[in-house]
Amino acid sequence: MAKATSRYVCQECGSVHAKWAGKCDACDGWNTLVEEAVETTPKGLKPGGGRRIAFVDLDGETTTLPRRVTGIGEFDRVLGGGLVPGSATLIGGDPGIGKSTVLLQVVAALAGSSSCAYVSGEESVDQIRMRAQRLEVATAKVSLAAATSVRDIITSLDAADAPEVVVIDSIQTMYVDALDSAPGTVAQVRASAQELIRHAKKRGISLLLVGHVTKEGTIAGPRVLEHMVDTVLYFEGERGHQFRILRGVKNRFGPTDEIGVFEMTEIGLVQVGNPSALFLSDRQDDVSGACVFAGMEGTRPVLVEIQALVAPSPFGTPRRAVVGWDTNRLAMVTAVLEARCGVSLAGNDVFLNVAGGLRVSEPAADLAVAAALVSSLTGVPVPRGSVVFGEIGLSAEVRAVAHTEARLKEAAKLGFEKALLPATRRKTARSAKSGTPGTTVTGGLDLVEITRLHDLVDLLQDPGDDARFGRRVISG
Repeated sequence: MAKATSRYVCQECGSVHAKWAGKCDACDGWNTLVEEAVETTPKGLKPGGGRRIAFVDLDGETTTLPRRVTGIGEFDRVLGGGLVPGSATLIGGDPGIGKSTVLLQVVAALAGSSSCAYVSGEESVDQIRMRAQRLEVATAKVSLAAATSVRDIITSLDAADAPEVVVIDSIQTMYVDALDSAPGTVAQVRASAQELIRHAKKRGISLLLVGHVTKEGTIAGPRVLEHMVDTVLYFEGERGHQFRILRGVKNRFGPTDEIGVFEMTEIGLVQVGNPSALFLSDRQDDVSGACVFAGMEGTRPVLVEIQALVAPSPFGTPRRAVVGWDTNRLAMVTAVLEARCGVSLAGNDVFLNVAGGLRVSEPAADLAVAAALVSSLTGVPVPRGSVVFGEIGLSAEVRAVAHTEARLKEAAKLGFEKALLPATRRKTARSAKSGTPGTTVTGGLDLVEITRLHDLVDLLQDPGDDARFGRRVISG
């Protein structure tokens, strides 16, 4: 006979504890352990009673289902071309970032070609209608419901006229009546998502789940939730910026690390077709400590401005403040500048910011960060019309990065004239002066190839030598 036992599950990380404690040993969260009843069954299976599984060959005919294109280009881009029938997509983000807004716009755009339903466990139907009027999509043929019972939702979706696209806002408010735990607990979130995903795959419904995030920025609830769904999207952005970044961190039907850029306006989220021009719209030339980085977000090249401020510290321990980049990566770059290049930063406060609210994670930003730091320290601006990218090693070597051609094409399209980048494998034309970086020309864009970090420091310490920057008028 199965007997009922209880366990204590952390609501932040999902770890299981045998007894209650004020602090979770796994994630160091306080007052996060909640008691949950669990049914334990005898281990092992009795012989017999199962049915034989029918195996098929790997090389067989496959039916490709057509995607449901929303018409919102940035959203479809992150998904890999649109919603796949029978797929489950999880969207997470900070409170008030725009998750419910973008999903209401998505189902309103799909309403013309697919039947859509929006189920909310946080808002009433009247509140959803008020938001639809503000977003100017109140006339869309979208079915609304305010419900939290998974049993009632699945029964409604099992009808003959069931919708093809369903939004659940949010999964933390849903509950399965077979469990004794409260909504939002690890057991309820896991069971609710499992039942909804199973029914969506059975009926070919495109399921969109909204997920709350913890203070660390991860999806609240069990980590297995991200493994159960097909696609995981994160909505990023700062409250003080109008830009919102929709980033795909998992996608079984398309590329990962793809981003979609939106701008928050009075009528909702508006997609941005050229994010590079938008991120650089307020940039000022000939300002020390500012550098344009040519980065890659998925398959899309994006140009952003990296700003640095190096100032004498009045404290014994200088501060290192970073917004939009990895703090550990900044510590490595500053250590290489001091140990290998003789650039003294030990007694200075260092502030680093990626303008526009975008978070940069690739190592190719190392050279741009170093250029901004040295420029701020020496007061010499990075040459006008230049983009910088490259990875820095611990021995001060500058290593090549992927997608060089795509970065340079995006820079040339936006009117940049030169690029500071790692030396490529092709033959370069060396400058006449000994010890200076090589200069090549590609399609009207002057390329200043840098092999070691010392070359970049020399460039920003000797602004009078224009020949080092390859300042020539070259036609494509």
